[in-house]
Amino acid sequence: MIRAHFGLDQNPFSHERLSLLRQQQEIFDTLRVHCQQGGLCLIVGEPGTGKSIIKHVLREHDPKRMLTPVVNRTLHTYHSILRILCEAFQIDTDGVNFRCERRLIEEAQRLNHLGKMLVPIVDDAHLLDVDSLRRLRLLFEDFPKNHNLVLIAQPGLLTKLALTVNEDIKSRVTYSAVVPKLTAEDMNTFILAELDRVALAHRTFTVEALDLIVRSSEGILRRARNLCLSTLLEAVRDRTKIVDLKQVNRVLLQPHWRQEQDLS
Repeated sequence: MIRAHFGLDQNPFSHERLSLLRQQQEIFDTLRVHCQQGGLCLIVGEPGTGKSIIKHVLREHDPKRMLTPVVNRTLHTYHSILRILCEAFQIDTDGVNFRCERRLIEEAQRLNHLGKMLVPIVDDAHLLDVDSLRRLRLLFEDFPKNHNLVLIAQPGLLTKLALTVNEDIKSRVTYSAVVPKLTAEDMNTFILAELDRVALAHRTFTVEALDLIVRSSEGILRRARNLCLSTLLEAVRDRTKIVDLKQVNRVLLQPHWRQEQDLS
């Protein structure tokens, strides 16, 4: 609908086409080094700050040399997570845990002999049971030593690892980074860059509308993206090609954008 109304060839603010911002690029560059040397990396940040963008770019970076199996369903038991890993490595999932672990280790050794780097990624690792995380860590101990395990999580994972009982995991962390919220300047740059990417004029958002979007997003990348898309849809409804305060305020009146005190 947005593409047809504005005459675009591709969707604006697409999840698949977002590029790394400055602070995300720094984290990604460090991760690439650890992918060559091996280690255990933690990438933490509040929801919507851009952790998934780093994961996506890492997966797409060098698929011929770098294998990045991803575990997204972290609420599963260790038994199920093993089978998710087996599916990611495209090996047989049948049998008890021990057999799955053995096949994973053998496949990892085979891929290492072919000169490939292994970068297993566990997304939403803060939801993973600590016992399952410990068993995964022990499994990866038998992987080739140059593999790099990446845990992507919310800050709650750091609180878990700070406990003395989890020192065995924390002591093996070789790199950690917090994905920060965006400054108003960076958020403004992000929105304008997305408009440039799809060949949409900057004047599509008035200065006042853009300022309100930046303030309302509060440094959260996902909020800014959703707010921009919602206001563009409102512009389609109003049959206009300019997003003004009228469209932005109409979106911000929706309950999920309002504070509890406003709702009461």
